[in-house]
Amino acid sequence: MKVRSVGIIGAGNVGSHVGFALASQGEADEILLCDIKKEKATAEAQDLNDACSFLPHKIRARAVEATEMGDCDVVFIAAGPLPTVEQDRLDTLDVTLDCLEEVLPKLKASGFKGFIISISNPADVIAAFVQRYMELPANRVISSGTSLDTARFQHMLSKVLGVHNLDMNAWVMGEHGSSSMIPWSAVAIAGKSLDILQSEQPDVYPSFDRAAMLEAVKDRGAVVQAGKSCTEFGVSTCAVRIWRAIVHDEKRVLPVACMLQGEYEKNGGYASVPTVLGKNGVERIIEIPMNEDERRAFDKAYDVILAYTERAWRRHIGK
Repeated sequence: MKVRSVGIIGAGNVGSHVGFALASQGEADEILLCDIKKEKATAEAQDLNDACSFLPHKIRARAVEATEMGDCDVVFIAAGPLPTVEQDRLDTLDVTLDCLEEVLPKLKASGFKGFIISISNPADVIAAFVQRYMELPANRVISSGTSLDTARFQHMLSKVLGVHNLDMNAWVMGEHGSSSMIPWSAVAIAGKSLDILQSEQPDVYPSFDRAAMLEAVKDRGAVVQAGKSCTEFGVSTCAVRIWRAIVHDEKRVLPVACMLQGEYEKNGGYASVPTVLGKNGVERIIEIPMNEDERRAFDKAYDVILAYTERAWRRHIGK
């Protein structure tokens, strides 16, 4: 039987919690950790191994160089800095690229041909850059994108409407960042439009400030980081959820950033959209109907990601 081997580049708060989520959920047999601080990767691997006696699924964890990740089924990229409370995620691009330009040549030299899930900020731009650098099929390189934003949005909406988040069709789309948007006209509860529910039963489904909720979603990461100096549980669990959809061929629809190839009248750039994930990674993209204002907001987010992706590539080839 094939050993499910998972690589994690970056053993900080997020990367180490990806490792623990994989171990606790039984979604890996072998976890390979790589970090510029080799002693950090070694310590995290040992800590994971120590936890195995109390977990239902045995894993083997060890610290490695990226050159040893060639046989991994998936590599999570969690290297680079968190933005400060005052920064936009896009502001971390150069420092993240500094980290990746040291490790990606080693990963490429290893012969790696698996899946890549990008978490490093700015996640959508980094995914696009990595796909181009690694020369992997676009369906195999994914960013966690707005999946975490969507979880935050659904949690807030659930509290207001008194409906479980899993019974909602409610997505954050575009960029995992300040230009993210919500196609409110497509939000539905059990298949029924939120707009209709609010008009028919305003006492049950009250109106609220939609713009303020979107801003609260965008600010949630900064709020968490201000209180505990990092974000880790939400994004790591979200990243492993994406992998679970792929490795089990679930055909699950999740809002991840992937390359658009004609969808939404876009071609060649990355953006977060509802995506069917299965054994081939990105299997198809679902086009959500939007009104004119929503489409303009989505176009703006796409253009932001594309512009920073091109900036990242110009920086790379200029070195």
